[in-house]
Amino acid sequence: MTRQNDPQRSNRRRFLAGSAAIGAVTLAGCTNLVGDGGGSEETAGSTVGQIGSGREGRDAPGGTPVAEMPDLEGELTIYSGRGEFLVGQLISFLDDTYPDFEPIVRYGDGSDLVNQIISEGAGTPADVFYTVDSGGLGALADEGRTQDLSSTITDLVRDEFHTDSWTGTSGRARSIPFNTDAYSDSELPASIMEFPEFEGDLGWAPSYPSCQGFVTAMRQLEGEEATREWLEGVVEAGIQAYDDELRVSQAVADGELDAGFANHYYIQRVLAGSPDAPIETAFTEGDAGSIFDVAGAAVIDEADDPDLAENFIRHLLSAEAQEYFAVETYEYPLIPDVDPVGELPTIDELDVPDLRLAELSDVQATIDLMREVGIET
Repeated sequence: MTRQNDPQRSNRRRFLAGSAAIGAVTLAGCTNLVGDGGGSEETAGSTVGQIGSGREGRDAPGGTPVAEMPDLEGELTIYSGRGEFLVGQLISFLDDTYPDFEPIVRYGDGSDLVNQIISEGAGTPADVFYTVDSGGLGALADEGRTQDLSSTITDLVRDEFHTDSWTGTSGRARSIPFNTDAYSDSELPASIMEFPEFEGDLGWAPSYPSCQGFVTAMRQLEGEEATREWLEGVVEAGIQAYDDELRVSQAVADGELDAGFANHYYIQRVLAGSPDAPIETAFTEGDAGSIFDVAGAAVIDEADDPDLAENFIRHLLSAEAQEYFAVETYEYPLIPDVDPVGELPTIDELDVPDLRLAELSDVQATIDLMREVGIET
């Protein structure tokens, strides 16, 4: 389906492909933090889209530097739904910075870790839960397994990016990667609900938490029956499933797909490895396909040292950590005065729906619905 090209609409809905191909800079005093990067959150062994570009010409980040935060001291057990190849370098930096700090990190799937903390009960060794999306954080909070955070933490980010029980630490926008050899931005549906009628080849990663999060948002915004019909529609149209959204984005760049559903930073990672790849990013308008979700952290109700757990989360909102998320993972920083990498719309320029992130916690009902339709999650 073709639409008349509107330059203003087009500029708002996409960012340019070449913005990811940038050089390198080192933060003063933090040479161990900003390195050459690792692999993706879901594909540690991938040779595509290695993290680490996007640093040249950046000003020093704003916010509170680590040097002005209380020291981290003691043993802290972190259950991380964020992959080691994505955040291990950041945690190692904090470990190296504080000789008396001993982080013990257990990496795994975010949903599995939520279930594990619940099943471990009062005997859980977890002090902090750190994961990829607000749905997992909300699910744990709904079970009463988190402690309220102090205003020292929550005042650092905007109200929509935290609750009393958890805080976001970096942001990700849902987006539409598309192959520029096959389609122009103006030919893509502006509404996520129109994609079952899209004539091109589509791909997604239905087992990925952010994908399930956007379907959860659809359930909240459009209702259960409309979401079921949408799921049935994309399945009938032959949408192709991938293990993760980096592979979706790479398949778009390779011409295997015409378009897909992915978080915005996966397109940037593909472009970091192949700056001339025929892939750009579009955003739908004010619907479930354009939600802005956060990775974030919570203090577990049974934490041995809640003050240390809070202080660790506070360090994830330090100037250095927020710059790390910008230049290493291509996510949106959540504190003022740290800009995202690339010619991205600002958070305020994104056309997001009126939906509280706390409403994304009902993920299990989404998984059940997807399975009922025949989608493997």
